Amino acid sequence: MNRIGILGTGRVGTSLAVKLSAAGHHVTLGGRSPQDTTARTNHHAPPPRVAFADHRTTARTADIVINATPGDSTLHRLTDLRTELAGKILVDVSNATRDAADGLPGELCYPGSSLAEKLQAALPDTQVVKTLNTMLFTVMTTPETLAVPPTAYLSGNDEHAKKTVTGLLGDLGWRPEQIEDLGDIATARATEAMILIVPHILRRHGFRPFAVSLAR
Repeated sequence: MNRIGILGTGRVGTSLAVKLSAAGHHVTLGGRSPQDTTARTNHHAPPPRVAFADHRTTARTADIVINATPGDSTLHRLTDLRTELAGKILVDVSNATRDAADGLPGELCYPGSSLAEKLQAALPDTQVVKTLNTMLFTVMTTPETLAVPPTAYLSGNDEHAKKTVTGLLGDLGWRPEQIEDLGDIATARATEAMILIVPHILRRHGFRPFAVSLAR
């Protein structure tokens, strides 16, 4: 089992922490500060067998780090953790967008590029893998609940890192045939751009579970 650190204590980070800890991994859920983590977890039942720490401690003590922070501020936050993230696998599940007037994603922060590419350039000693950013957060940990099998896309430069992340996806309930390796980290700009379809779906149908999937 792995030591997994999750940066971000919102719905995405917490749901990933619950499922991965249930699969037997040692999980630390990291907030921006100990006070931030305590304040958030006091309003929710704490996930079982999950430790809590600040971002720096979480990144330093983990073998694999999952980025579940808001994408528009991720690059600044994680660049500050360059030393702690060196030699680690960084799983990026965020989308970097600017909000429209109704609070839903309106435009990409990095058109012509992607958050994942920016992270890989800023963290050259870290293996960045992009995945799980093309679905409502509930599907990340319960892909079996959709009527049509969803797809989890993978982008990353390091084959071993992608293989490790594929194993984590299996622990989250994803079957091998549902995982699509697109290639190197540059392919993340395609999946990150898929976020632009999401607000239109949410406005018409509300926050019902969905994923942008590949049909064959």
